[in-house]
Amino acid sequence: MASETKRRSILGTLGLVAALAGGGGEAQDPYAREREAMLKEIEAMARDTGEETGRAVFSAGVMAAMARVPRQRFVPMSYAALAYANRPLPIGHGQTISQPYIVALMTELLDIDAGDTVLEIGTGSGYQAAVLAELTRHVYSIEIIEPVGKRAAALLSQLGYKNISTRIGDGYNGWPEHAPFDAIIVTAAAPQVPPALVTQLKPGGRMVIPVGADGEVQFLHVMVKQLDGTISTRRSLPVRFVPLTRSD
Repeated sequence: MASETKRRSILGTLGLVAALAGGGGEAQDPYAREREAMLKEIEAMARDTGEETGRAVFSAGVMAAMARVPRQRFVPMSYAALAYANRPLPIGHGQTISQPYIVALMTELLDIDAGDTVLEIGTGSGYQAAVLAELTRHVYSIEIIEPVGKRAAALLSQLGYKNISTRIGDGYNGWPEHAPFDAIIVTAAAPQVPPALVTQLKPGGRMVIPVGADGEVQFLHVMVKQLDGTISTRRSLPVRFVPLTRSD
């Protein structure tokens, strides 16, 4: 019964997406079929990896956000036909847009609420920020590669996201002016967790970050800051992200 309820929820969201796109079907939303296939594959992967991640079923809110955000707008035009394939894609400057399942998983692991503020390290294409913005009050996103960050900021503004603030800078330092954050997500792999990000995480908050030195196996870490300031960490799936770079 639970899986059937979940299926109806996703299909209902897809109907809403098609309506917002200008009508009731594939003629108005040429990506409807690919988007639905993406959502089903995310669900299947969640079930397959549930023992490792602790999340065999993703929340209806996360799945609805994945359905609403137009991923084709966040990839280069030459890759538009693959926009909803469950795989990472290059976006230039040696960067990638993450696999949809990983975007959904990291969002799910944050356990964010509608009134939260979230810090994202690594704006990239802007896709992860857009998914987060569908679920929470405000997203602060930092990108170190200037042309990548400027392109993402322009696109997010064009798409009407008013609850995303972006800046160009070194993500290792976080964004202290807006700290503490209810949640922090890092979309590039660090050899160790930057201390500034731990400091800027609110007690009771969660951080999701891939950890692993360049050339080593990376693992997704879920960190929870306890009310007394101590950190508990759970290691999740092995992943592959571009490295988190520093400014000179």
